Amino acid sequence: MLNDQELLRYSRQILLQHVDIDGQLRLKESRVLIVGLGGLGSPVALYLAAAGVGELHLADFDTVDLTNLQRQIIHDTDSVGVSKVDSAIRRLSAINPEIQLVAHRAALDEDSLAAAVAAVDLVLDCSDNFSTREAVNAACVAARKPLVSGAAIRLEGQLSVFDPRRPESPCYHCLYGHGSEAELTCSEAGVIGPLVGLVGSLQALEALKLLAGFGEPLVGRLLLIDALGTRFRELRVKRDPGCSVCGTAHA
Repeated sequence: MLNDQELLRYSRQILLQHVDIDGQLRLKESRVLIVGLGGLGSPVALYLAAAGVGELHLADFDTVDLTNLQRQIIHDTDSVGVSKVDSAIRRLSAINPEIQLVAHRAALDEDSLAAAVAAVDLVLDCSDNFSTREAVNAACVAARKPLVSGAAIRLEGQLSVFDPRRPESPCYHCLYGHGSEAELTCSEAGVIGPLVGLVGSLQALEALKLLAGFGEPLVGRLLLIDALGTRFRELRVKRDPGCSVCGTAHA
């Protein structure tokens, strides 16, 4: 049940007929893994904590650097040199002491990633490199856990939801294959701060929809964001029956 403090804290959310008490209870009972606590993971963690998602599992092996602060809004100047997980825990605990926070400070290998994904109801990929995204996707497909995936670089962003519980849903590998050897990171190509905030906020919204059970998630759709022209475009994405991760021959 929700206590009096929770009813008051989440009252504006509970007023929505799409959420109501039942949806808020579903959020309270949910467990979510956030992979990466940088530009995308910052708004994701902040909004999910504020919304009352009962248990947040926070995964990041990095420490806060001064160059992060232009966009990674969960951290502050006093956190420079501190573990991103510890910095995030400090901030999230101050925002909402009602939730539980689980720390993953070490890099996740295949086994530990599989265990981390199996322990939650939903995963948000907020990482900044293709190999991590591929590993997270494979773990989610194996455990049949929905994955909310976001990316942003320079002035372009992308967002999609992959849900292996739905037979029609593609996975990350269906869409991107083996990626590109020339993939750039934000440290090489740059990124504008509000763009990662926008993509991360949309990731949080998709997660809340999936967990509380309302709306139409971005399954089978890829949202493309052009920050330079403030334009949004949507592409339909189909499952690849021959996909080496989720295809019928590998199911």
